Amino acid sequence: MSQQQAPLVGHTTPKLINPLNPPSIISNTTGLLGLDDTFNSNNTNTAQLIRDKRTRLNMTQKEFADALGLSKFGDRTLRRWENGESQPSSLELKAILDFPEEVPFPNPDLSTVPYKMIDLFAGIGGTRLGFWQTGKVGVVFSSEINKFSIKTYQANYGDIPFGDITQIDANDIPDHDILVGGFPCQAFSQAGLKKGFEDTRGTLFFDIARILRAKRPKAFLLENVRNLKSHDHGKTFQVIYNTLDDLGYEVYYNVLSTKDFGVPQNRVRIYIVGFDRSQVPFANCFSFPEPTITPTKVGDILEKSVDDKYTISDELWQGHQRRRIANKEAGKGFGYSMFNADSPYTNTISARYYKDGSEILIEQTGKNPRKITPREAARLQGFPENYIIPVSDTQAYRQFGNSVSVPVINAIAKQMLKVLDQSKDQQ
Repeated sequence: MSQQQAPLVGHTTPKLINPLNPPSIISNTTGLLGLDDTFNSNNTNTAQLIRDKRTRLNMTQKEFADALGLSKFGDRTLRRWENGESQPSSLELKAILDFPEEVPFPNPDLSTVPYKMIDLFAGIGGTRLGFWQTGKVGVVFSSEINKFSIKTYQANYGDIPFGDITQIDANDIPDHDILVGGFPCQAFSQAGLKKGFEDTRGTLFFDIARILRAKRPKAFLLENVRNLKSHDHGKTFQVIYNTLDDLGYEVYYNVLSTKDFGVPQNRVRIYIVGFDRSQVPFANCFSFPEPTITPTKVGDILEKSVDDKYTISDELWQGHQRRRIANKEAGKGFGYSMFNADSPYTNTISARYYKDGSEILIEQTGKNPRKITPREAARLQGFPENYIIPVSDTQAYRQFGNSVSVPVINAIAKQMLKVLDQSKDQQ
């Protein structure tokens, strides 16, 4: 089984302009801001351009409207544009046609990189991206079951993950040097029910073990919530550690926070690294990266201009305040948290952020606080500015809330590759 490839999104239209429309619709050196009068008056051409663009992107009107940063009912506006009932301004049309179509993080030619990797429970590819940034790793297989995450993954990496890993024979997975996986954390999360291996999501760790046993990659990186280590009085983690050790891997683990790696979010996670003792001579020489302790502030990730749709309603704001008072009286720690540009970092963004944004609210002068935007959520996880967000705001919050922090992964990846490089030189 080889990694399933999808055509590069917009591969045939690098200029981001529909080739089916004649070049005359665009004036000479002024680009889309200089659309001539004939074109501006032709609703049909404009509507067709917009429809074709969205079709190539494989996005719904809601997804495209959110991705473009349109207002609360932007999907209705987009629908009117596509139906020719009204027209966008030249700036709005430019934003539509300039929306990226080419994959920003394509897989390298596997013959040019020293290591092959598989990406399990891939989500939106945050772990893949951290390794991609090293320039030394190519992906030969990925697995993810959420259709919206798959859409985001495809838009950014150009290939489509296979589905349910529990249904895939390990022997059908291509040979690889590195296995990475952020196996589902809800079974161990402090914010969840903490059922551990009693939750079917908790048992997915054993699918990782199954693949390690069958394919014998040289190294692996696993990520989970920090509560994994203390779950069931440490018994759960001991099972995981012993399983990996029994498979012949030298196992390391550490708890790291995103805020210590240059990103203003207090996201604390456990990272588990392993090297096959029989294949990696320097398996006992790994060390986790030292925190950069670069000063951070929330203002570094905030957008300068934010639509009012992200400002929470009076009803929701009043509800947050009531719940905070009630929780305080009941001795509970949960309640809304407020931050501003000068705050050193935020709380952890979670997959439930889309519901009410209570864990990270941004102060605003003269009005209710607001939620962070999806682009700000991406920055809070260390994703580059050219990372494409091709889904609705709701799905984007879920995806970034579930994701890893890219700079932390990248720092660990560099340390892992040092061991593998050193071992390769020895052999």
